[in-house]
Amino acid sequence: MPNIVICECFARDGLQHEPAPPAAAVKLSLLADFAAAGFHRIEATSYSHPGRVPGFADASDLLARLPRRPGVAYKATCPNPRAVTRALEDLAAGHGAEEISLLVSATEAHTQRNLRASRDAQWARVAQMAQMAQGRFRVVGVISMALGCPFEGAVDPGRVVADAARFADLGCSLLTVGDTIGAGTPQQVRRLFRRLLDEVPQIVPVAHFHDTRGSAIANCIAALEAGATHFDSAMGGVGGHPTKISYGAGDTGNVATEDLVALFEAEGLDHGIDMLALMRASQACEEALGRRLMSRVARTGLWRDAAETREKEDV
Repeated sequence: MPNIVICECFARDGLQHEPAPPAAAVKLSLLADFAAAGFHRIEATSYSHPGRVPGFADASDLLARLPRRPGVAYKATCPNPRAVTRALEDLAAGHGAEEISLLVSATEAHTQRNLRASRDAQWARVAQMAQMAQGRFRVVGVISMALGCPFEGAVDPGRVVADAARFADLGCSLLTVGDTIGAGTPQQVRRLFRRLLDEVPQIVPVAHFHDTRGSAIANCIAALEAGATHFDSAMGGVGGHPTKISYGAGDTGNVATEDLVALFEAEGLDHGIDMLALMRASQACEEALGRRLMSRVARTGLWRDAAETREKEDV
């Protein structure tokens, strides 16, 4: 396992933003590309209600047909207990996900608007879901609005640390720290991740930053400097909020995988990703969505490619 672990989130958090997501066969091809590029964690799908999120109605079929590779863990989002039941059914059938993620929000207002429940009620559901999943999956806790909320403004870092401890007590081994509206700054991120690593060492924090205001790369480096080793990203910077929510206007996507990996590569960090395979996967994602995506590296090329081009021009 490399020192830096990146979870590729294009197929779930990325595609939730798309009004017309690709067909299952296209998703399968992309997921195979991600695995071939060297990603050890890949967010594959969601067990969302197919009537509410039709783009993930193929979740079970997709997991049944996924190319399996040693050392590659596929993750599925579980928004409610029924979703965990479906995940367990697929696991029993021999084609389940290796990881599932369970969601809370750091603020009461966002919980009520997004999850249609109070925080207390959502935590009760999460506890039930964690008990259902115990010993069957690697369980990933998710805290959205961890660095700022569109309804309540600034978020107390102590609340995020307390939520992390609750997830750890429920048996979660990973904690996705979500900057859902891209409000975080490097200083905030550095302080929060240091607290998480110091005060809740039994759970591994994952940096999940949206690039709404152009700060996601800087925030990833701040998390790295604080000691983070796990990061989420999405090819082309797609995803973020679902398109139809009130605070989802504008470019709300994830940090672009191509840009994040290229920066880690330039810094000499061990990330385990094949750079050429990464760029092929990037192109395939653009072809799948039929448009240019928001990765700068996808437009300019890898640094070594640019350097080679300059050398040829100088000859």
